[in-house]
Amino acid sequence: MVLAAQTKDSLTQFKKKILESVEVDLLMSYYEQEGIHAAVSGGVGNEYLTNYAPTIVVRMPLNEDAYLTADVGVSAYTSASSSNGNPFNQSGASTRGGEREMVRGSYSPPKGSPWIASTGASGKDVLTTVNLAYQKASDDRDRYWGVNVGGSKEYDYSSLNFGASFAQLWNEKNTEFSLKGQVFLDQWDPIIPTELHEYELFQDTFLYNQDSYFSGVSITDEQGNSVAGYLPENFTTYATVDRNSFAVSMGLSQILTPKLQGAIFADIVFQKGLLSNPLQRVYFQDRENFYIGNFRTIPQYSSPENEDVFHLADDVERLPSQRLKIPLGARINYYINEYIVLRSYARYYTDDWGIQSNTFQLELPIRFNLSWKLTPIYRYYDQTAADYFGAYNSHLSSQDFYTSDYDLSQFSSHQWGASLNYRAVLSSLKLVDFGLKSAQLRAQRYSRSDGLSAFIVSTSFKFVLDQ
Repeated sequence: MVLAAQTKDSLTQFKKKILESVEVDLLMSYYEQEGIHAAVSGGVGNEYLTNYAPTIVVRMPLNEDAYLTADVGVSAYTSASSSNGNPFNQSGASTRGGEREMVRGSYSPPKGSPWIASTGASGKDVLTTVNLAYQKASDDRDRYWGVNVGGSKEYDYSSLNFGASFAQLWNEKNTEFSLKGQVFLDQWDPIIPTELHEYELFQDTFLYNQDSYFSGVSITDEQGNSVAGYLPENFTTYATVDRNSFAVSMGLSQILTPKLQGAIFADIVFQKGLLSNPLQRVYFQDRENFYIGNFRTIPQYSSPENEDVFHLADDVERLPSQRLKIPLGARINYYINEYIVLRSYARYYTDDWGIQSNTFQLELPIRFNLSWKLTPIYRYYDQTAADYFGAYNSHLSSQDFYTSDYDLSQFSSHQWGASLNYRAVLSSLKLVDFGLKSAQLRAQRYSRSDGLSAFIVSTSFKFVLDQ
């Protein structure tokens, strides 16, 4: 028998494709949260939110060395907090002052509460995302290049993104270095709280201008006296509505032993533009308080017992126009035996707004057979507060920057759950011409030290085109 030496051409001829066939992922997630520190109402109020997010991802081989990925997703949410951009809709009196509805022949004055969802349009929305990515590999599968472009749109925000990636493997593919750059060009269509919107339109006359929402509306102080001194003069129109982000990510992974794999990574993210949220109110402790609704409920304002009075804003969130973020992380995976693998992850984060955070995560995949795997998951997180954070009614009007968004406060959180994975060995279950390759069900519970809690459940199904 004669053995012929393999040439480079013969190796190329029988090389493994980077993607064997068309793959389709069907994804769905549901998220639900509750909390007591709504940012839209200045750090106090109902944070109940639900979100449904179906997504489809299609990967198509272009040739042996390249494939294209396209994903389209929608994220439909309802938010009690966001609905209170105009909290006075709960009374049905959302039209101009002289046109409000009459209830049983009498005038129904507007009222609101940070604890009750309004019927305002900002209370629900659908975010739509579309992304395309191209990936190419070298003949020896030691180098990978990629480019991507995408965009998203929701009622007050739009985003365009693009980027590129590169990965190099060597040392018999035991070592990998990756580099990725991403640019996000975003733009707000600012929606601001009703009282500030009317002030923006009519300035000093907004309380009695017949075209203003507040024409004929009774505004009171904390003692219930009818007053006309409300003037949110700290509010000014935004100089820019753009928000641009530039991110560079680097990673290095190494197979250390037959059972141990490690990785380190670092990101640098720079943001510039309108980095605050125009819908989120702020209140000043050195300014008089003004209310619409039942003044007798004011002593219970920060309690869910408040159903009929709302504190008028002094301004909206103001934050610096630049932000530098630096996350540093590491991952260690250890193969215990053919049934169990330990996965660990740690990250340290810092930025120039004063936030520092730590993240620790453990996963323990347990394989029962070739098809089934159960993975318990636990994640711990803590952070310091941003320099500009203050609780409800605690800021000073002389400050340049302020926010009462508890996402920027000091807190710690715990997240625990599990995922159940199924891998179809023979792909016997089919959808048209596609056979099921894998499926996953994941459920997690999240709790935060500031009272926020959430539940997340997600599913994914991967199908492969039969050839």
